[in-house]
Amino acid sequence: MSEISWEDFQKVELCVGTIVEVDEFPEARRPAWKLTVDFGGSIGVKRASAQITDLYSKDNLVGKQVVGVVNFPKKQIGPFMSECLVTGFVTDDGPVVLAVPDKPVKNGTRLA
Repeated sequence: MSEISWEDFQKVELCVGTIVEVDEFPEARRPAWKLTVDFGGSIGVKRASAQITDLYSKDNLVGKQVVGVVNFPKKQIGPFMSECLVTGFVTDDGPVVLAVPDKPVKNGTRLA
């Protein structure tokens, strides 16, 4: 594992947002949801593709707060343009567990 400097870490804007909409993504190579995430204030609403269908249904995602990288460049994923990266942890057997705050946080709050 290589070390990074504090300045390197500060370049990554990891912020809290609330999932406000979840859509099917049938064109995805691997099962995924299209997420609309409200990061609040100056960041606004961003869209992301997330391969989290194994553990999360549409119903249990709407209203959930997540941690996302909001300063990556946009990325084309098939017919979908992803604007942020919703973070999670890949388990030993493959599914992704979302990185979430354990208490409510104001949308847009940056990871400290």
